[in-house]
Amino acid sequence: MLVGVPTEIKNHEYRVGLTPAGVRELASHGHQVLVQRGAGQAIGLSDADYEAAGAQLADDAATVFARAEMIVKVKEPQPAECAMLRPGQVLFTYLHLAPDPAQATALLASGCTAIAYETVTDERGGLPLLAPMSEVAGRMSIQAGAHALQKAQGGSGILLGGVPGVAPGEVLVLGGGVVGINAARMALGLGARVTVLDRSLERLRQLDELYGPQLSTVFSTRDAIEARLPHADLVIGAVLIPGAAAPKLVSRAQLALMRPGSVLVDVAIDQGGCFETSHPTTHQDPTYEVDGIVHYCVANMPGGVARTSTFALTQATLPHVLALADKGARQALLDDTGLRNGLNVHAGRLTHRAVAQALGLDYARAAEALG
Repeated sequence: MLVGVPTEIKNHEYRVGLTPAGVRELASHGHQVLVQRGAGQAIGLSDADYEAAGAQLADDAATVFARAEMIVKVKEPQPAECAMLRPGQVLFTYLHLAPDPAQATALLASGCTAIAYETVTDERGGLPLLAPMSEVAGRMSIQAGAHALQKAQGGSGILLGGVPGVAPGEVLVLGGGVVGINAARMALGLGARVTVLDRSLERLRQLDELYGPQLSTVFSTRDAIEARLPHADLVIGAVLIPGAAAPKLVSRAQLALMRPGSVLVDVAIDQGGCFETSHPTTHQDPTYEVDGIVHYCVANMPGGVARTSTFALTQATLPHVLALADKGARQALLDDTGLRNGLNVHAGRLTHRAVAQALGLDYARAAEALG
């Protein structure tokens, strides 16, 4: 199979779909890899590195899309990229279609087979291709929030760790999944007081066993959130419903409960955000203020640490890339239920129930759509 790796074009996105090591693995299986010149340059992966691993180089994205049977990316295809997709071509990347009807329409019109990293599952029902970026985003959320709390950034002027004689900051984490655990870990490391809310008692027990009295765990209800917002200096939105739009956990009216200069970091923004007042921002212009509350809603947070993120992502996606290339997409999807759960669009049909429900569209079961 000819696998194509274009340069990412989303704002301040420097990650790349495959590392040279991934290219070498594909080449050892007898596949060809076409990499756009400069795709990894920003993170220290040179064109020479890719050539040494066995890749061919293309001068532009149009060549990559025109020749490749499978496109391996990081972020969702931008409109210009959607226009280059064709029937039967495989797209393997993050899609986040639930809050993005325009992208869904473009993918349906293209006739391509689009597999979303974020809905691929493992044998335990986990999300193995979302997990590494969730780990990165969770850890980054505290860095970003701590920076936004500085007075020069519009924040309240709180140092999360405090100093002797001055109380540390209060961090409220909504969601105890991969993002939430990593956010809590980083916040505790800085010396903040941390509370995690989740609706899974089992997850709360796990967190209690891991961190003991150092971390407060609370069952998540509307009352529980409202009771803690007035005390929170930093709130991390870390909820996820696979494939679906994120639930709105904090309304605009509830912002009035918070102290001016407090910060919301919405890690769920790729899925529409979990705060009513959230809208996507970029690394170039990451924050805005609503009713005195600073919002950080960067839609590709891990792109800010692109080298770490690229290596973490490739080691997770590579086994699936190899399966798709070795077997062909149809057979690989039929053989692997977890990979098939990642199929969002095929031959002009939506094939993921949660995505279809979020968009208000009909869908076909993936196995039936594949025939």
